Amino acid sequence: MTALPILCQECGADPLSDVLRMVKLTGAVFHLVEASSPWGVEIPHASAYSSIILPRAQHVVSYHIILKGSGWAGIPGVASTCFEAGDILVLAHGDQYSLLSTPGQTPEYHIDATIAFFRDWVAGKLPFVTREGGGGAGGAEYVCGFLGCDMRPFNPVLSALPRLLRIKWSRTGQHDLLSRLIDLVLTDARLPRAGGETIRLRLSELIFVEVVRLCLESLPAHETGWLSGLRDPPIGKVLAMLHKCPAHPWTLNELAHKAGMSRAALAARFMHLVGHAPMQYLTLWRMQIAARLLADSSIKVAAVGHEIGYESEAAFSRAFKKIVGVSPAAWRDSTGGIDR
Repeated sequence: MTALPILCQECGADPLSDVLRMVKLTGAVFHLVEASSPWGVEIPHASAYSSIILPRAQHVVSYHIILKGSGWAGIPGVASTCFEAGDILVLAHGDQYSLLSTPGQTPEYHIDATIAFFRDWVAGKLPFVTREGGGGAGGAEYVCGFLGCDMRPFNPVLSALPRLLRIKWSRTGQHDLLSRLIDLVLTDARLPRAGGETIRLRLSELIFVEVVRLCLESLPAHETGWLSGLRDPPIGKVLAMLHKCPAHPWTLNELAHKAGMSRAALAARFMHLVGHAPMQYLTLWRMQIAARLLADSSIKVAAVGHEIGYESEAAFSRAFKKIVGVSPAAWRDSTGGIDR
């Protein structure tokens, strides 16, 4: 199945860019691993290391881009997944996981050793290229990256991704943007220059966005979730309209008319693909916009509410607390925003 353009040509909206902008990618670190057989590493739950490698991040996504060789990725309680050169592994939900040369082997780096490695890595005590393993033939080479982002109150991209996502990628494609980005990352990291940290952060963000786009294009036709909704012509159009004009007083009737569907058909298809009713999704998206405005600006609470379609501060505050669990003022305080 050919994926539709992420950009809605009819209304000019780009919901994927909207979400990535509003969930604010907050940082990125990565290094290159050259592993010889046998090799293996166990990575703890993100809560055990996020404060070490990305202390300002609300949530940490890990990803691995396999450049050479092969191995096995596993999450406790889930069958191991084989990977090989040309694969991208994304762990979007912070799960504990392992990367091994053969399934079931004892990892060279167990959890405590991995956390110690992270501390030395962030402290600048280790080189960009990490060599590990038993020195045998048939190893693997991969980029190991971690990206910080917001998860609350609403991140539909991450919510739509499975616990372990494996995407096939080829360096031989005509429009292989990912290969060019990876080459830029590796070149910059191997030749340190002033401003390199900022360059690598931006490149890592671009790599993640391209990985999400590849995920969108490779989804099976039967898959559900936010990305599948984005790809579906009528539901993608509705999502684009909601993202382009979140403050508009949308009704199910109006959305159904613009999508060329009945109310019942739109409600059922939207719920099936996206996992929320259209009006519920609109409320969640409005609260994500509000959360970002509260954290990043000095706009008054009433003005933030008006920005997303609420006529009174009281109505906005009630809706925000119901969804987020705290008042707008409390959210602003917790995120270091400026109150006025």
